[in-house]
Amino acid sequence: MAPTHDPQLLKGVLSLLLLRLLAEHESYGYEVVQRLRQLGLTDITEGSVYPALARLEREGRVEARLVASRSGPARKYYRPTAAGTEALAEGTASWLSLAAVVHPTLVRPLPDPPTSTEDI
Repeated sequence: MAPTHDPQLLKGVLSLLLLRLLAEHESYGYEVVQRLRQLGLTDITEGSVYPALARLEREGRVEARLVASRSGPARKYYRPTAAGTEALAEGTASWLSLAAVVHPTLVRPLPDPPTSTEDI
């Protein structure tokens, strides 16, 4: 069984992940969901990705274009704007800076638990 991820942690980094994947290559929503799942985020849902893409579009960080599909309705392909590319760079630097502090703290060994003093 694949690990689940804390929804609150994922929510905080989802926009950054979306910008990164779209910077690699233009994609439509369902394809982005599949790419996130391939990364190991197997519990990600369309219900979180599509609203995040819409928010990024409203914020001017991604732009979309409709492309006809042979297997159904037109697909909306997303790609980062200049503002999105800048947000990706700033967000990546911020994330790496935070991870540099948090990771060493979380992985260091815990001290042995105190022994009981009731017997003394």
